[in-house]
Amino acid sequence: MMLRRRRSSLRAMLLMEAMVAVAIFVLAILGIGKAIEQVMVAQVMKDETEKVQRFLDSKMSEVQAGAVPLQDSTVEEIKDWLPGAKLKTTRKPLKRLNEKEQELFGLFHVTLELTWLSDGQPATRSLSFYIFPRQR
Repeated sequence: MMLRRRRSSLRAMLLMEAMVAVAIFVLAILGIGKAIEQVMVAQVMKDETEKVQRFLDSKMSEVQAGAVPLQDSTVEEIKDWLPGAKLKTTRKPLKRLNEKEQELFGLFHVTLELTWLSDGQPATRSLSFYIFPRQR
């Protein structure tokens, strides 16, 4: 009788150890899954940020080269690229003096501001620079 109790007690203990081991394994797998999900979300955000930065750099190059006629303020929709993407361009004249205390004409501060929907949430990036348009 005593031997049966020991065996059933040993079996119960083995069953408990196996259940605890399975629970620990499941928690580890869930943790790894969550970490992989976070890495994937971070990668998507990084790719989106790089895409936006390349777009803004490209627009800046176009403005600096004079390929885009520059107005004081414009808003343009960017279709088939990022959801709800809009580019706002603002130009403000700068009043600066040269070394002879003469005003410099034609120097502008330009800001490119891109807004879009990132994962359903509004996102914004901007790029500011100075230009001195070429005289033709």
